[in-house]
Amino acid sequence: MIYLVEHFFSIQGEGRYIGVPSIFLRFGGCNLRCPGFGQYEVEGEIVSGCDTIRAVDMAHFKKSWQRIDMLGSLTEIIEKYLEPLGYLPDIVLTGGEPMIYAEDTVFYALIEWLLERKFRITIETNATLAPPFEAYPAYRDVTFAMAVKLSNSGEPKERRVIPGVIRRLANEANGAFFKFTLDKDLIAGSGAREIDEICRVFTNEIYCMPLGDHIEQLRENAPDVAAFCLANGYRYSDRLHVRLWNREEKR
Repeated sequence: MIYLVEHFFSIQGEGRYIGVPSIFLRFGGCNLRCPGFGQYEVEGEIVSGCDTIRAVDMAHFKKSWQRIDMLGSLTEIIEKYLEPLGYLPDIVLTGGEPMIYAEDTVFYALIEWLLERKFRITIETNATLAPPFEAYPAYRDVTFAMAVKLSNSGEPKERRVIPGVIRRLANEANGAFFKFTLDKDLIAGSGAREIDEICRVFTNEIYCMPLGDHIEQLRENAPDVAAFCLANGYRYSDRLHVRLWNREEKR
């Protein structure tokens, strides 16, 4: 059983495929909380967490979580987006943390269905959970955007950096890449050391993007992240959806 929080057609705003038209399926549930990433008022209560808090906090957003127990429920959504298009957009599976469903029958059937139809799939993951590639080989043909969390997430290191999982994703999945979220304070402090400790043994691309779920915060952090990339040889990724639509949902 899996939960789908929302779906939408937009452009990819981050990472290697930034700017590419994409169908997004956002799944509910996460094994991390990331309290350092922001605070939001929900039904008169202040809650902390990632910028997609609606996909993490089931207690407050349960009414928007759709229980999915059939592959057809997901393929029908995708096919409706395809009807007016003359091309195959990318498919982005995001969350929350999609890999909590890695061994779910319906979720894996979706991966196989998409690959059979030649979609390019990106799974956006915090890289703390890896599928057993031997038992679920289709994941080898999926791009994993490994958004390993740094200390500014507010999560303890032992929960957010799992070296064995990172190694499996980086080495066994075709086209996996790293994607880090930084702010001015982290760059001035331990940011470079943290990324080096995580990535030094890998050759996968490294993208760094500014912390910011609204345009003012994005503008505040972006110049420092760009300078950080220039100094360290990393690839800068903007958050294009925030740049274009600010906090508008389903973008």
